[in-house]
Amino acid sequence: MSPRARVALRERSVLVRWWRLWRTRHPETFREKVRYKMLRDRRPIVVTFADKVAVRDHVAAIVGAQYLPFVHAVVESGGDLEGRELPEEFVMKPSHGSGTAVIVSHRAPAEARLPTDGNWVYRHVRPERAPVSQLVAIADDWMSQLYGQGPNREWVYGRVPRRVIVEELLTDGDGRIPDDFKFFVFHGRCRYVQVDRGRFGTRTQDFFRPDWTHLPLSGGPPWAPVPLPRPAALDEMISIAEKLAAGTDFVRVDLYDLGERVVFGELTSFPAGGDSPFDPEEFNAEFGSWWTVPRRYR
Repeated sequence: MSPRARVALRERSVLVRWWRLWRTRHPETFREKVRYKMLRDRRPIVVTFADKVAVRDHVAAIVGAQYLPFVHAVVESGGDLEGRELPEEFVMKPSHGSGTAVIVSHRAPAEARLPTDGNWVYRHVRPERAPVSQLVAIADDWMSQLYGQGPNREWVYGRVPRRVIVEELLTDGDGRIPDDFKFFVFHGRCRYVQVDRGRFGTRTQDFFRPDWTHLPLSGGPPWAPVPLPRPAALDEMISIAEKLAAGTDFVRVDLYDLGERVVFGELTSFPAGGDSPFDPEEFNAEFGSWWTVPRRYR
């Protein structure tokens, strides 16, 4: 029996599921509560949150379509990209995964190349390095894979229809990839803001409270060398995040601030698959303190 087959067999085991349920029955920290939610929250809205295509209708209904990026195409196979008139710059990503995309822009490094397959990675390449034939191959690879099959198993992606979405390339006022703002919303209230900068260069990551107090917390990447000023659109972004998170115990809302507009990124119910790093570790408990998990999700 191959290693992949053994993993699949283990994941289908009723005993394994009951053991995980028992082990996570009294969560206290943020990571423990994410894993608790992963195992127990099977509501349709969680699937909608994870679906990069379906979530657009949810966002439009709650806060308005003006916050959505423009869509050039949604396809159900890589071959459907052939013959499409796409702009020179765009973003291509799967509907049934997270943390992966092909970004095509003139600002990409000259040496950057597309991956040889549809692995779950970000890649930033110039238009001349993104022939349709390779995009088709990557899209078909994505279609053939089930995302989120790590130790904690993110079941939700198995319920999402497999599609590929091509969206507008978002850039800030200087034409660069914009900062990524991630709002941690517990029971409808934003408690923390994570800011990721320089995804394709010198990546930095900072955490703030909603009043823009900087936290002495690291999630891996270093802090920005120059303190980030409070965004002019912060109140608007927090309002959007809290509206989109209404009715659920926790979700992380990702937004982009382009200067002249705020644009929706994604909704993440299971950050890092329940393995979010915290340094110092005490923040794992602090993040979890805002979150009261329900005994049963309804």
